[in-house]
Amino acid sequence: MGYDNAQNPIHREQGFPSFHWLHTTRGCGDFTVGGSTYRLQANQGILLKPNVPHHYHAVTDKWEIWYMTFDGALANPITSSLELPQAQPIGWEPDSPLAHIHETAEEKCRYSFDLAGVNGSLEVYAFLTQLKQYGQISGQSSLSAGHERLTPIYLLIEESYGNPALGLEQMAATLAISPQHLNTLFRKSWGLSPYQYLLQFRIQKSKELLIADRRLTVREVALAVGFQDDSHFVHTFRRLSGMTPLQFRLQFSD
Repeated sequence: MGYDNAQNPIHREQGFPSFHWLHTTRGCGDFTVGGSTYRLQANQGILLKPNVPHHYHAVTDKWEIWYMTFDGALANPITSSLELPQAQPIGWEPDSPLAHIHETAEEKCRYSFDLAGVNGSLEVYAFLTQLKQYGQISGQSSLSAGHERLTPIYLLIEESYGNPALGLEQMAATLAISPQHLNTLFRKSWGLSPYQYLLQFRIQKSKELLIADRRLTVREVALAVGFQDDSHFVHTFRRLSGMTPLQFRLQFSD
């Protein structure tokens, strides 16, 4: 992550090797990608996949920008599952949390916040979900217009993800709607089903446990995050992360 209070012209014929996000905090600049040029005003940004050729330069005397680059096994699956638009401007309201994210990031860096490993992954995931929640395209409603209505479901999952009995019926009952209606709301907001969201949440929590307490076995971690069968847990972890739980843990070994 970084902040530049006077962005210089950039020409990347081969693109950037990682996912690349950039947005304007003050002034404006022109961003060219895929044969189109977009003028990024304050509270507007753009997300690019790796290796996408692009160019950008300031239009005003000073173009202040904030950027984030990220990569890894989960980068593509997460951006795809959230259905975040790429290579086109995304904007947000001046009072949204995204308008102040550069200040929040600066505060964390000032106090030596550790952005390596799991902490860094969580920061990226938090940013992408905020982008999904508050982002708008061409002045339309937010990319996740039904997000607020689903808040009770998020709280339920946060509190009960370790309960293997948690499922679609209980989640739907929380909003007093049918399972089919809940499926529709989730797919409109996130591009995935409530069950897929729950699985991703459980896997994220399992990663935290795998790193935080190395004494826990894979089976114990599986049970703690709501899987009754550790083989199902390992299969799901590998499908969503591209590696087994033990391989993931080894990445962060001393």
